[in-house]
Amino acid sequence: MKFKAFLTDNGVALLEKRFLPALDKIDRTCHLYLTRDHAAFLHNLLNGDGLQSVAQFRIEALFDAYRISSQNDDRIAFAVDLSLLHRAIRSSVGICNELAADAGGSASDRLQIKLVKKLPANSTQPMPFLTFETKGYKSAVIQDVPISKPMSRAQVSELQSALDSAHALPRTLVQVHDLNQLQSFVDRMRHVGDVLNVSISKHGDLHLQIATTLITLGAEFRKLPILGERADAPPEDRGLSAQARSERAVSRGDAEAVQVSVKHFAKSLQCHTARPDCAFYGIAEQGACLTVIFQFFIPGTRQTDKSISLYCRLPVLDPGTN
Repeated sequence: MKFKAFLTDNGVALLEKRFLPALDKIDRTCHLYLTRDHAAFLHNLLNGDGLQSVAQFRIEALFDAYRISSQNDDRIAFAVDLSLLHRAIRSSVGICNELAADAGGSASDRLQIKLVKKLPANSTQPMPFLTFETKGYKSAVIQDVPISKPMSRAQVSELQSALDSAHALPRTLVQVHDLNQLQSFVDRMRHVGDVLNVSISKHGDLHLQIATTLITLGAEFRKLPILGERADAPPEDRGLSAQARSERAVSRGDAEAVQVSVKHFAKSLQCHTARPDCAFYGIAEQGACLTVIFQFFIPGTRQTDKSISLYCRLPVLDPGTN
C-alpha cells in the first residue's frame, strides 16, 4: 500500500484556506478516501445518525506527481484528524514559502505528502502516518500526522457503496445564491428551538420554520431557480400566507416537507467557508434526507468547476421529536 504526491499551489489554496477550515467545523474527524482519480473527505458516510458531508476533488486539482497503489484496486481510506492535518499543511506551507523565497522557486515544488509507517517513541508497534516533507537545498523538515489503520477491502467497499448512494439527487432542487441570508436566519433561530421544519416546492419556494409553544419564527425564499421537476403555482395561492402556501403545496404533491436538526442545518452552512458560489437545496425521495449541494464556478466564469464537489445530507427527524 503506497501513496505519494506533491501538493500543487492550487491544492494548497483549496485545502489550507477553504476546505479544511470548513470541514473541521462540521466534525473534527473524517475519512480521507484516495483512488486513482479522486481524493475525498467524507463525514459520517458509514453512520446514518449524523450530518453527512462529501468533499471530492479530481486528483489534478490538488496534486502533482500522484502515485497510489494497493491490493484494493488502488484505493486507500483512513480516518484523520482535520485540525492536525490543517495545522501540518499550514506549517509546511510557511516553511516552503521561506525556502522558496531563498531559492526563488515555487512553494509547492517542495511540499510532498506520503503515507508511511513509523515506530513511535515508547512503542513496539509501527503506526501509520501521513507525512509532509518540506525539502530545502541542504535540509528537509518532516511533519507526521497520525492516522487510523487503513480500512480493509470490505470496509473500503462499504465506504464506496455509501458514497455511490450519496450521489443520488432529489427530484427538485432550488438554488440559493445568498447563503449569508440563510446564515443570519439560523443564527437568530438556533436560540429558539432545536427542530427546523423545511419545505421545498416545485414552484421554487424554500420555506423554513421553527416553532415552540411560545414563538414561531420563519423565513421564505420564493421563486428561486429550479433544477429538476417543477410546477406552476395555482393563482388561488397568491393571497395566502407563506405557511398556508407551503401546506397546500405539500397536500397537492407539489412540495416535500421534512424536519431536521437546527444544529445540523447550522453545521451544513459552515461550508460557506469553502467559498461556494451558490447552493442547491432538495429533499430526497420519500423524505429520506435534506440534501445541500454547493456549486463552484471556474474563476472568472459562470461555468461549473467539475473538479470540485461538495455536498451535505442532513438526517430527517421523526415528527414526534418536535
